[in-house]
Amino acid sequence: MTQQNSNLVSLDGVSLTYGGRTVLSKVDFSIKQGEIVTVVGPNGSGKSSLLRNVIGAVTPSVGTVARQKGLKIGYVPQKLHIDPTLPLTVRRFLSLPKRVSDSVANAALIQAGVSALADRQMTNLSGGQFQRVLLARALLNRPHLLILDEATQGLDQPGSAAFYRQIESVRQELGCAVLMVSHELHVVMAASDRVICLNGHICCEGAPEFVASAPEYRALFGNGTQGALALYRHEHNHSHDHECDHSEEGTAA
Repeated sequence: MTQQNSNLVSLDGVSLTYGGRTVLSKVDFSIKQGEIVTVVGPNGSGKSSLLRNVIGAVTPSVGTVARQKGLKIGYVPQKLHIDPTLPLTVRRFLSLPKRVSDSVANAALIQAGVSALADRQMTNLSGGQFQRVLLARALLNRPHLLILDEATQGLDQPGSAAFYRQIESVRQELGCAVLMVSHELHVVMAASDRVICLNGHICCEGAPEFVASAPEYRALFGNGTQGALALYRHEHNHSHDHECDHSEEGTAA
């Protein structure tokens, strides 16, 4: 990896079309080492498509995606179905499909805050424990970029808040960047360095306080998250430039 301030991933003018329908339109996006960036937007706004472009699972119809050489990405999905009749311990799960050493597995479980679960059956885990194990799996290769796609879906608010506190701990320990997609605006906005409001195109982006007060954001979500930003406790300098697109809404997927 190169110097700390360079972009891990950069999207330049990315558009994505499926079956003649525009999912993403002229998206410019980048993320640097150590940043926590959250993408918010209504259903069908292209959030998952943006992640797939970042990961490299899809190729943009227009535009380019640049990834730093040697970039390692960890991914925590929305959900993962495991056959309840399949006997599978957490430790065994971490070695699928490729075996990892006990030391690597144990380190990942510790980082995810579930060090005592190695011998538990996957089907006996609570929702919060299951998501922590998925997080541990994403941390096995000590990623430079950790991506979470609605990773707390189905958890209650205290469980979600605890999960995001664990993500902050991981960021501090590994120095990795974190890219999140979530509907839990009150929690995620408070946990983020930068927020991107997406609705087919980037409507608005910047520090959470800036985005929460932007008319583009309020047009999509109303004012419900404004008070929750009192939870915001980062002491980072948010003096970077903020951008807002006052054009008409783009095509939503």
